[in-house]
Amino acid sequence: MKTTGTGIHDGFPVLVLAAGASRRMGRAKALLPLHSGTLLDHAIGQARHLGGPVTVVAGGWYPLVRYRCRVQPSAWIYARGWREGLSASLKTGFASLGASARGVFVVLLDQPLIHRDSLTALADAAWSNPLQPTAADLHGKPGAPAYIPRRLWPQVMKLEGDRGAASVLAANAAGRIVMAGAGSDVDTPEDWRRIRRQLAEQS
Repeated sequence: MKTTGTGIHDGFPVLVLAAGASRRMGRAKALLPLHSGTLLDHAIGQARHLGGPVTVVAGGWYPLVRYRCRVQPSAWIYARGWREGLSASLKTGFASLGASARGVFVVLLDQPLIHRDSLTALADAAWSNPLQPTAADLHGKPGAPAYIPRRLWPQVMKLEGDRGAASVLAANAAGRIVMAGAGSDVDTPEDWRRIRRQLAEQS
């Protein structure tokens, strides 16, 4: 199921990966309360800083997460194979993108500590060199958020299991940007308590 929309930078769409089962959390991560909305609302807001139309790739807990989402993206995509792992979400999202896309930004649901200045830096890098992959620097290795140019999409479409695009980014010498908060994601209730304390200290 897909709804469509337009954006200022249609050549650089954004995927928000939000299809996981949240087993370690024990509840839907996307619906965790944050500020006046949810964690997914916040992730969509982060994605909008990258400029292109935003598509949420959903799976587990769908359609509940869609109906409780206050900040609506340009499109929703349901990844039927989401139980197979992260690669299925990526491939579903990539397959939904149109021929005009020069590359795609990939944002995760659960990195709320990333500041918009870091996302702006990622967007600037992609727009200035659309053929060059660029990603967050995670201890010397590329990770999410990331920009993946179209020339690398066939490699992403070959991924299997619970694997993201980090291996593709590393194999293709992705540029790396230091992003505070990129290494802090929400997997467990303990993670969530810690991150909420940090967010409160920042406000």
